[in-house]
Amino acid sequence: MAKYIFVTGGVTSSLGKGIIAASLAKLLQARGLRVTIQKLDPYINVDPGTLNPYEHGECYVTEDGAETDLDLGHYERFLNLFTTQSNNVTTGRIYQTVINKEREGAYLGKTVQVVPHITDEIKRRMLHLGQNGDYDIVITEIGGTVGDIESLPFVEAVRQLQWELPEEDTVVVHLTLIPYLKAAKELKTKPTQHSVRMLSQEGVHPDIIVCRTERPLTPELRRKIALFCNVKQEAVIEAADAPTIYEVPLTMMREKLDVICLKKFGIAEYAEPELSRWKEFLDKLKYPKSKVTIGLIGKYLELQDAYKSILESFVHAGAVNECQVQIVNVHSEYITPENVGEKLDGLDGLLVAPGFGLRGVEGKITAVKYAREKGLPFFGICLGMQMAVIEFARNVLNLKDAHSTEMDPETREPVIDLMEEQKKVTAKGGTMRLGAYPCDLKPGSLAYNIYGKTPISERHRHRWEFNNKYLDQFEQAGMIASGKNPDTGLVEIVELPGHPFFIGVQYHPELKSTVESPQPVFVRFIRAAKERAEKISEIKKTQLQSSEVL
Repeated sequence: MAKYIFVTGGVTSSLGKGIIAASLAKLLQARGLRVTIQKLDPYINVDPGTLNPYEHGECYVTEDGAETDLDLGHYERFLNLFTTQSNNVTTGRIYQTVINKEREGAYLGKTVQVVPHITDEIKRRMLHLGQNGDYDIVITEIGGTVGDIESLPFVEAVRQLQWELPEEDTVVVHLTLIPYLKAAKELKTKPTQHSVRMLSQEGVHPDIIVCRTERPLTPELRRKIALFCNVKQEAVIEAADAPTIYEVPLTMMREKLDVICLKKFGIAEYAEPELSRWKEFLDKLKYPKSKVTIGLIGKYLELQDAYKSILESFVHAGAVNECQVQIVNVHSEYITPENVGEKLDGLDGLLVAPGFGLRGVEGKITAVKYAREKGLPFFGICLGMQMAVIEFARNVLNLKDAHSTEMDPETREPVIDLMEEQKKVTAKGGTMRLGAYPCDLKPGSLAYNIYGKTPISERHRHRWEFNNKYLDQFEQAGMIASGKNPDTGLVEIVELPGHPFFIGVQYHPELKSTVESPQPVFVRFIRAAKERAEKISEIKKTQLQSSEVL
């Protein structure tokens, strides 16, 4: 029977429950245990698919097409395992399920209530992943903060499971904040005490308290927290701020977070954690041999979580190339033909990010034109690929009215058009082309050389596509379709042979990049940017030597 770990948070949001959960899972996995993680979100949206990125960061898409919380991206990047629809549950989905059952008469005339019907459905979801024998340990991260009204049913479900399951089958990890007051020059434990007391008032008693802190916890502070929060002193874990999230598993290993959980579960025999590849990655990450500067062209740049998977993919690709990747955010709304050279000066590569809607589109098209003409390594993802198509149509094919029907439904040159199966869709949530689809690559193309095989499989999240009516014109002018869906003919990849690096993909490759399996397009893109930076450095060195001779 599977064991269950519940991760809750207190005092404030954004403490890093997802990173702590993923780090704990990584350590347990490294000891040979089969582990999975799920995220329970307290908002009433059925999924994050309709949320603005400013609201909740990026929408992470799984292999099976679920639009989920961005924390699932952390889970996959740490564990190098796919998650599914079952790994993310929202209040909206819980209520939707219960209401549908009520309409079907499943409750036999009973009055449907939060307790027991909503909490029973939450418990069913919490236990689901552990009931088929695939996992030894299931970690459940409870979204929100203890004390939030919307989180109460989830906390109550944890309370009931603590009572229903054998004591050795559950562990509750509570993440909290130990603030440092500069005026008093000391760490304060009172917020943590109040948070644990609030959790205890709901009937849930934490076994482990993980303390986010800017300063080291002294033995006296640990003892104080243990005494007033009713846990053992060794179960008070220090989670100090780290330079990178990928150091957190090693920090938690030094604090013995995984060992404490194993002891609570009564698991006496376990292997030492095998983290050699993880440590090798960290060494390359911390001690790069070179540096590149990449321009990220987007319109949600005020919130970095909107492009979380892209940023982490750059981390992975940088480590492979033993190269530090410095990201320069360039807001597409502020790029014009007059200032594009100034905005993009000094970059070694350019990535045009995905997105929706008209805002910032012309700036993206202008940036693509600059990259194409100047030989700057270019990588376009989803909308970024579509912007490359529109730019090529306007400035090479001379189709001046070329556009996407998403932005201009009346365009006379719809080089990007709504997918046929999307034309009758009216509902927004969960109706895009979602999840993993196959793609055949053209032998000899850049895409084929990058992946080294065909077919490939990548994840999608879009409604618009390349209009194949224009394909012959594009290929005759030099932009080839190097990747296509074998069933529909959908153009998945476009590229420009002869350019140092110019590729656009309709799918979202960033969603499958992990520490142990960096995404190959990102890896090759960073390599191209690195080669450009080295070439420019050599030219400058030669010029300097020539000037010294003169």
